Amino acid sequence: MLLEDNTALVIIDVQGKLADIVYESEEMLQNIRTLIKGVKLLNIPIIWVEQYPEGLGATKNEIQTLLTDQKSIEKRNFSASDNDDFHDRLRDINREQFLVVGMEAHVCVYQTVADLLESKESVDIVVDAISSRTALNKEIAIDKMTAMGANKTSVEMALFELMKSADHPKFNDIRKLIK
Repeated sequence: MLLEDNTALVIIDVQGKLADIVYESEEMLQNIRTLIKGVKLLNIPIIWVEQYPEGLGATKNEIQTLLTDQKSIEKRNFSASDNDDFHDRLRDINREQFLVVGMEAHVCVYQTVADLLESKESVDIVVDAISSRTALNKEIAIDKMTAMGANKTSVEMALFELMKSADHPKFNDIRKLIK
């Protein structure tokens, strides 16, 4: 189970024109926005990475505007785990459970998840907030990540799991995000 005080959100490479053409792009972007808003209500830390932004473009504006309280971590390697700034942020937030969203599922998301799992972290891939250019690549990536030990979840499932109860002080705020 995801624990509110032990979970962080990792947002991977939701950038440039590619974010507009991946499989089910609009749904993915909306779900990422909802999850960001929800985890912020729950005071869950966010790690935001960008792959070679000078070449691929910046994170989509509708995502960036929700992250104005922090800066992205720029990377060149496909796995965010191959970046010292990423490791520094992991150490700073001191969490062991990670919700992972972004693109492309079969490249940067997959390699980051593989490295987190290798480090013995608990990883939940948010299936409705992950995409690739093709449905097949997304499907293969999800299958491979779950075979490696990642858990599958959805935005709604993750947020309600984090709250545990309708008695949670942020329940009504989160419920409004989902509707």
